[in-house]
Amino acid sequence: MIQKKIEGLIEEVKSFIPENSEELEHFRIKFLGRKGILQDYFLQFKEFDSHLKKETGKSLNELKNLVTEKVLDFQKKFTEQSATGLYDHIDLTLEPAPFKKASRHPVSIVKKQIIDIFTRIGFTISEGPEIVDDWHNFTALNFPQDHPARDMQDTFFVQRNPDYLLRTHTSSVQVQEMQSNKPPIRTISVGRVYRNETITYKSHVQFHQIEGLYIDKNVSFSDMKQVLYYFTGEFFGPDYKVRFRPSFFPFTEPSAEMDIQVPNGEGKWMEILGCGMVDPNVLENCGIDSSVYTGYAFGIGIERLSLLKFGIKDIRILFENDVRFLEQFISE
Repeated sequence: MIQKKIEGLIEEVKSFIPENSEELEHFRIKFLGRKGILQDYFLQFKEFDSHLKKETGKSLNELKNLVTEKVLDFQKKFTEQSATGLYDHIDLTLEPAPFKKASRHPVSIVKKQIIDIFTRIGFTISEGPEIVDDWHNFTALNFPQDHPARDMQDTFFVQRNPDYLLRTHTSSVQVQEMQSNKPPIRTISVGRVYRNETITYKSHVQFHQIEGLYIDKNVSFSDMKQVLYYFTGEFFGPDYKVRFRPSFFPFTEPSAEMDIQVPNGEGKWMEILGCGMVDPNVLENCGIDSSVYTGYAFGIGIERLSLLKFGIKDIRILFENDVRFLEQFISE
């Protein structure tokens, strides 16, 4: 009796042809669902007489395989049918929509150019945190306790712990490099720095720096000048004249500022970087024997070089996110 019912169901499955996916789903649930025909028969199977189990089990497996194959075949068929004609409304002979090229910010362009120049002559790239403690930002670099840069009006200290602040220069990275590495050290420190400088109607707090550091035996001021002459020649070209002027920084001695004379600028000079020999106190603070090693350091403001490189008249435009301005720097 059971065997004949199963054989009848096998014939039913063989002749079944669904009209659509909804009808196929009803068929699937009828046979393969948790309360379906096959589930019911398999539950009854353990109660069958032993002489019926072999033949009945074979028929049940045949029925299950037929149902599963039928469902999979028609699922594939209906999927293909639904995809047919999906894109018929698109004219593939039309020209594609114009693709608008992206642009890079002039600060990003200049930063990459500077990094490329210094890495060609052996400088590595070092990075560090933008929130640092007072020792890394000021004390290790020979800043006296009464230096104006330590005032709240010039520097952004963390309110919950005034010993921490947004770094005012990437020199804090150089301190970390000197603490964690033995000379020779030849590195450039790249990143954002923060100071309270009002160049817009709001207080401007962020700009970008690249600072260089070289420490080894017998490093001289002349070595530094030659490296910076090479840099300006590679970055600006031969039409720019440069000069060094004496200056003062707490962390270098002697110190200088490097100026550049802009072509067609009526002989005007503009400062582009500060530099000097690393003060012996800084070397000692970082665990380097100043009687054995000397070194030089320099700091470059990327925004200022961006103005010179591209002839930008107003530094504020670098921070206004004007797409019309940025479109001028689209690469070919």
